[in-house]
Amino acid sequence: MPRLRQVSREEADSSVLPLYDAVFGEGRDPVREPGTATGTPGTWWTVLAAVPDALHHMVQGFQFYRSKKRRISARLRELGQARAGFARGSQFVFSQHCKALRAAGFSEEQIAAIAHWSSTDLFSEIERAVLAYTDDLVLQGGRVADGTFALLQQHLSEVEIIELTYIVCTYEMHATMTRALRLEFDDVPERIVEVPVPEGEKRNIDFMRVVDS
Repeated sequence: MPRLRQVSREEADSSVLPLYDAVFGEGRDPVREPGTATGTPGTWWTVLAAVPDALHHMVQGFQFYRSKKRRISARLRELGQARAGFARGSQFVFSQHCKALRAAGFSEEQIAAIAHWSSTDLFSEIERAVLAYTDDLVLQGGRVADGTFALLQQHLSEVEIIELTYIVCTYEMHATMTRALRLEFDDVPERIVEVPVPEGEKRNIDFMRVVDS
């Protein structure tokens, strides 16, 4: 279960109901009957519905990147979004944008290689630049190498670079939020925990004592 309470249809602000209808089906309560058409539980919507204006703000973000006004291609945009999800460790963001990568024309082989893009030759020069830029935004906190940025500028306009930067950073935020709140496919327990010693051994055993003898 997510870490915060889900908002039922009966409790939801009236402005949220059209979103519930669009995502889950008309008249359906997504708390009692969870699940969306893409196979997600839908907790992104039901938890964030507790702050309706925040939910609407995020929906406007979806509309922004899908707008016909955007100069950045859907192909490069989705590549950045998917890699941002993977780099930030969000199963939800990565999984959703793998589906969008297919719609944008990427092959199954390319999608599988997102995880190890730097060691393949499956991506074009500009696609590799977008992947490197995404990694610098997400993993280096915006410390972008001059060479990476110069390559972007060879292929993209200033407007396209700004749009790409904004969208990738937005989806890093989404990935971080879903992990923090344990929403959707990121509703998983922490895997880095202590593994107990075998039965019968002392719990405070010095595991390095064998190299001191």
